[in-house]
Amino acid sequence: MADRSFLDWPFFEPRHRAHAAELDAWAQEALAGIDHADTDAVCRQLVSALGSAGWLRPSAADEGERLDVRTLCLTRDTLARHDGLADFAFAMQGLGTGAITLFGTAAQKAEWLPRTRTGQAISAFALTEPASGSDVANSTLTAVRDGDSYILNGEKTWISNGGIADVYTLFARTGEAPGARGLSAFIVTPDLPGFEVAERLHTIAPHPLARLRLADCRVPAAARLGAPGQGFAIAMSVLDVFRSTVAAAALGFARRALDESLARITTRHVQGAPLIDLQMVQGHVADMALDVDAAALLTYRAAWAKDMGAPRVTREAAMAKLYATEAAQKVIDSAVQLHGGDGVKSGETVERLYREIRALRIYEGASDVQRVVIARQVQAAMGGT
Repeated sequence: MADRSFLDWPFFEPRHRAHAAELDAWAQEALAGIDHADTDAVCRQLVSALGSAGWLRPSAADEGERLDVRTLCLTRDTLARHDGLADFAFAMQGLGTGAITLFGTAAQKAEWLPRTRTGQAISAFALTEPASGSDVANSTLTAVRDGDSYILNGEKTWISNGGIADVYTLFARTGEAPGARGLSAFIVTPDLPGFEVAERLHTIAPHPLARLRLADCRVPAAARLGAPGQGFAIAMSVLDVFRSTVAAAALGFARRALDESLARITTRHVQGAPLIDLQMVQGHVADMALDVDAAALLTYRAAWAKDMGAPRVTREAAMAKLYATEAAQKVIDSAVQLHGGDGVKSGETVERLYREIRALRIYEGASDVQRVVIARQVQAAMGGT
């Protein structure tokens, strides 16, 4: 039984506690024994199931409302503990349409959000390029205005849901100014001429990923999100909301690893006594529990601060993302060690978690990038001294 005592922390309201309990009960039944053999198919299945059950509703906000970051984090925390692809399916519905929620026109929201919130359409966030990962300001995919359209040329890569998405939020250089001030955001659909899935990408923990190529792809000007040149600000605003949820996903993985370890060491015997009786094993458990709680505090502090109206939580979200993902890697590594040979056996839960956690230390800002962000935020808070 997973520890749920953190729900009593003052970060949460009764509705958050109810949401977490109801989702956990649903996940125990609906996500048990899901076949991951066909990654594309299972992701489509999961988006549909989450949408039908109403769990995708928090991924987009109604007109006049804000995204509830604590609910987003609790959802990812819970889903990741049960199934990594279920967490992925939920997360991408929010990240992929985050810019539409925050900056879309009434028409853009009406066209896409009802469909993504019910699982009828799959969304993606197309930001990364082959030569610019975390360095978004140096994006080179171009969008040139041509009458009532833009013509897009270039590539995106490592795009989650690439190849199965029905709608992409895509960022391109429109050239209003150098660097970050010359990017704009667009809603792009894969049926447009010139849009191509150039390559499907395969990783140690299978997810639908792709490299996209746009060759003279004509996009209606009405598909632009926000003002020309606002793309970088849009991307950062979206990440400011969703970066904390990456920490929550890592937290869910770490919680599952701790649960699996406790089950192992209380039932596995060495020299006539359970493993938990060994002081060295107790030391591992203490460190794992400490990392889980510290990660949870940082994660839900960032989520709470955003929900309380902080315009930006750059520092808090970076701290949460950095600490939670790095700590989860340590917790899961300890879980593998405590499982002995079974820990590296293909198909075992902790072996799957070991593969799942690694990417979280890279995407939406690699760990070393988060360190730079935190250092700059600390310096700025001290007046640049």
